[in-house]
Formats: sequence, structure tokens, C-alpha cells
Amino acid sequence: MNVVNTVLGLWSSDMGIDLGTANTLVHVRGRGIVLNEPSVVAVSRRTGQVLSVGSDARKMLGRTPADIVAMRPLKDGVIADFERTEQMIKHFIAKAYDRSWHISHPRMVVGIPSGVTEVEKRAVIDAATSAGAREAHLIEEPMAAAIGAGLPIQEAGGSLVVDIGGGTTEVAVISLGGIVAAESARQGGDEMDDAIVHYVRRNLNLLIGERTAEDIKIAMGSAFPREEEQAFTVRGRDLMTGLPKVVEMTTAHVREALAGVLVGIVGAIKRTVEATPPELVVDVMERGLILCGGGALLSGLDQLVAHETLMPVYVAADPLTCVVRGTGLVLEEMETLRRVLVRSHRARALRY
Repeated sequence: MNVVNTVLGLWSSDMGIDLGTANTLVHVRGRGIVLNEPSVVAVSRRTGQVLSVGSDARKMLGRTPADIVAMRPLKDGVIADFERTEQMIKHFIAKAYDRSWHISHPRMVVGIPSGVTEVEKRAVIDAATSAGAREAHLIEEPMAAAIGAGLPIQEAGGSLVVDIGGGTTEVAVISLGGIVAAESARQGGDEMDDAIVHYVRRNLNLLIGERTAEDIKIAMGSAFPREEEQAFTVRGRDLMTGLPKVVEMTTAHVREALAGVLVGIVGAIKRTVEATPPELVVDVMERGLILCGGGALLSGLDQLVAHETLMPVYVAADPLTCVVRGTGLVLEEMETLRRVLVRSHRARALRY
């Protein structure tokens, strides 16, 4: 009997995954969020062997010797390297269960951007089933984010959610359990990092890496003017001499660097509202819109969006985990929320 219970326990360990460009989060049914790690894989150029995954691999970004490459297998919210993505998912499954990945064979719900193609959807399902899932289900990230943020998606009223991730910004108006209007913009946290790198290079003649740019964004980034601007130092390589150099930046400089990306995000929100039926626009005006994803943590972003859209704007509680919490809730209530899924697949054979 104990053996039977153990086997049944393994097979009931369903898993929700927010497979993000920057970070992957895993929710195991009955246990909550058990993993939150960077979507990075370190690979040997000579053998093709995966050397490290997640946090350990991220430490190698920009610091590897010639025979090792640290890479992100997802770009703009979709799979860019299928084999590495499969290996990364396998690693995260094993880490989430703290046992060999091929024992558990979980049922998976995976969040995907709303604008992906059929080929990209197929790639996610294939990666999940190849990594050991007995069933793979897809859910659009704005829908998962709305569920995770506690929005009343089943009601006959409009809810507007903006999920700003690493590779994409997902905007959607949801009513009666379906997406009425949506837009997926290939702009997010990674674009912000690139914008800071280019700004520093163009205006300060200094070369910095993506990790430094991300640190600047997190510590000093803002979307709306601050009451008190701050100055800070940035270290990098002088483009003229090739030698190390220290320059001074201000929070106003960072805001100027991010302006182009923020204009794109606001534009996606406005276009989604324009495509929304008038009755639902009234609901959105009353309820306001909710910001999710890592980008929602950018200082003053809610103020900027409220100023540009003339609507109330709220930041979700723990915006980084909205999507993965939404996938977990779908697993808990699969029968009632099954219609929010966009595609499902059951593996024909389980490999042990």
C-alpha cells in the first residue's frame, strides 16, 4: 500500500511553469513555488555538454573562457534553442522534485506569450514532453497573470492586465474567461538593459555589460521623474583608450535611456484599449489596469502609465510570480479553468 501511495503521489505532482526569457519559475501542486532561477545554460563548445543551469550559469555570463558559452535558450519569450531549453526544463524538474527527473512525469501547464506562432507553441509542447511531462498544456501569459493576480476573469466585465517580462510585454483585456483584445510587444526587461548599454556607449563613451546594465536598471531605473535625483558611478571600459574607466551617471540619465522602451510599452497598452469594445472600456476605466511581471517593479512605472492612459493603475502583489501562481491555480481547478488553456498534449509514451 505504501508503494502504491508513493507512486500515486509522484504522478499527482503536477507542475506549473513560467518559462520566461530572463527567469523560469516552477510551481508544484500542493507545495507552491519551489524554484525561481535565471533561464541560462552554460555549455561546453568542445563537447556540447551542459555544464551548469540557472543561477550558477548566470554567474558565468560575460565571464567564460573561449571553450564555454553561457547562453539564454529563450529569446523574446519563445524558444530559440530547442535542445538547450529541453535540457534546462529537465534540470529544473529534477531540482523541483529533488529526485531524478524521469521518475515523476508531471502534468505541466506552461505560460507562453499571447502572440506566438503555431510553430512556437509546438516547440514549447515538444520541449515539455521531451523533458518528461506526461501531459503538456499551454496558457497565454496575460491570462495566467490575471488569474495569479486575483482578477475576476470569469465575470462579464473587462479586466486589463499588463505583464512586463524579460522578453515581451503582454497586454490583454479579459472577460468571461477569454481574451477579448491583446497585444504582445517584443519589449521588456532585456530591451531596457540593451537601451542602457547603448545609452552609456553613445553618450559616455563607456562599454558596459548586460549584467551591469541590469544592476543599474534595478538600483537606479525609473519611469517617472523622482522628487530627488541621485548620482552614482559606473565602471566599464573606455571606448577611446580601451582602459578601465569610471564615469558618473544620474537617475535622470537612466530614465532618458529607458524612454524609448517605455514609449513602446505604453503604445501597446493604448492599442489594446483601442481594440476593446466600448462596454469593456468602461469597465476598465472603473477597475483600472494591473501591472505584473518583473518590469512592474520599475520605479514610477505605474505613475507613467496612469499619466499616459488616464486610468487608475495598480501594481500586483508580488508581480514577479503572477504568471506561475496563475498556472498553479489552473492545475488546482483544471476542470473549471480548462477553457483558458490554448493547447494541450498527452505524451504517447513515458520514458523511464
